[in-house]
Amino acid sequence: MLRLEHLTLAFRGVRALQDVTFEVPTGTVTALIGPNGAGKTTLFNCVNRLQNPDSGRILLDDIDVTNASPAKLASLGVARTFQHSALFASLSVTDNIRIGRDLAHRSGRINRAPTIQETLQLLELDHLSSSSVESLPLGTKKRIEIARALASAPQMLMLDEPAGGLTHQEVDELRLLLTRLRCEAGLTILLVEHHMNMVMTMSDRIVVLNSGKVISEGSPEEVRVDPRVISAYLGS
Repeated sequence: MLRLEHLTLAFRGVRALQDVTFEVPTGTVTALIGPNGAGKTTLFNCVNRLQNPDSGRILLDDIDVTNASPAKLASLGVARTFQHSALFASLSVTDNIRIGRDLAHRSGRINRAPTIQETLQLLELDHLSSSSVESLPLGTKKRIEIARALASAPQMLMLDEPAGGLTHQEVDELRLLLTRLRCEAGLTILLVEHHMNMVMTMSDRIVVLNSGKVISEGSPEEVRVDPRVISAYLGS
């Protein structure tokens, strides 16, 4: 579904991404891991069209979207959550989800979008539909962000550290939720995450970045024992 070819990006001479190439096959969960400063969020921003790579190509279903606008990418079925909450705190849960559905309408994907009620039920948020987001706990806010993204009728969901700040129980609940959504909604997921148990148990493939370079990619079993990954990130 998604292919990155030789992406390179430098900030003031420092290379944040160096010749990054990998694929995210349709229907899979692909995790992007690496130490802090490895280039993971920068890569997300390039794919999501919030930043422009200096060179290389971004292909979505063989369509070159390297210079596409974020709106164009949304119309092609790509949605994203952010590392830090990007919800509208003063709005209700329903109104935040409605923003995602409005995006589906503007991008011409409304016929593929679930209703607000369906989205609330899918994320088990229907009992909180009229609640203000501001008063809700972090784990619930994370689910609302995912719900808003799903309301835009995506084919690919990009998740930037969705388990950040959650308790162990909340991380387990999120892992089960994402696994279920992948099956029920037929999603392709690109995931940036530091919780290794979550990554190893729900991913089909893992891509490891270090200093802007891909140092390893493969199945969780292959990546777990790769000496380069152990040295750069996982430790002994």
